[in-house]
Amino acid sequence: MILLAIDTSGSGCYAAIHDSDTDRPLGTAGEVIGRGHAERLMDFIDQALDNAGMEMTAIDRIAVTVGPGSFTGIRVGVAAARGLSLALCVPAVGVSTLAALAAAHLREHPGAPVFVAMDAKRGEAYCQAFSVNGEPAGEATVLSIDDARTRAARVGGTVIGSAAPLLSGAEAAGPPDAVSIDIVARLGAIADPQTARPKPFYLRGPDAKPQAGFAIARA
Repeated sequence: MILLAIDTSGSGCYAAIHDSDTDRPLGTAGEVIGRGHAERLMDFIDQALDNAGMEMTAIDRIAVTVGPGSFTGIRVGVAAARGLSLALCVPAVGVSTLAALAAAHLREHPGAPVFVAMDAKRGEAYCQAFSVNGEPAGEATVLSIDDARTRAARVGGTVIGSAAPLLSGAEAAGPPDAVSIDIVARLGAIADPQTARPKPFYLRGPDAKPQAGFAIARA
């Protein structure tokens, strides 16, 4: 199965073409851009296809990161995946960034459960525990740093993610979480299209709020 993987959940914007039958990447493109995912994503998809020597019609499935992460970036990626899914008549699946971070760690350091803690700012962390097989060992949630520290100690496992230093008592978080596009592709290949349809996965509402009291009365 030839799979297109998309990640716009953070400051990076990435696309990859992956062959799930041989479990190898065929072409990758993207970079850390900060903002402007909507303007750059399709170019990166085209570049990934060119690097793989393939046309869009070769795609059998699409996988996209659904969060938690950048509110706008996630919406861009999910919208693109859904649109391409409809246009190509192929299934699309969503991949949690928490699961992708856990899977990447377990690929390099197998044998112990993982507690993922992503820095959510405002003294909070996006958290989820995973077994040694990468299966969720609880629901994803947003917790205060103190509560996240308590939860991590209770469930056990190696603490990873940008909020890991905060849980250990440091004053600053670690580097921004970087999701491996290859891991997104691998998780997307084994996801069930019936239960993993892509939709934004937000654990907290957007920072921007509509202003009240300025609505124009309808005629």
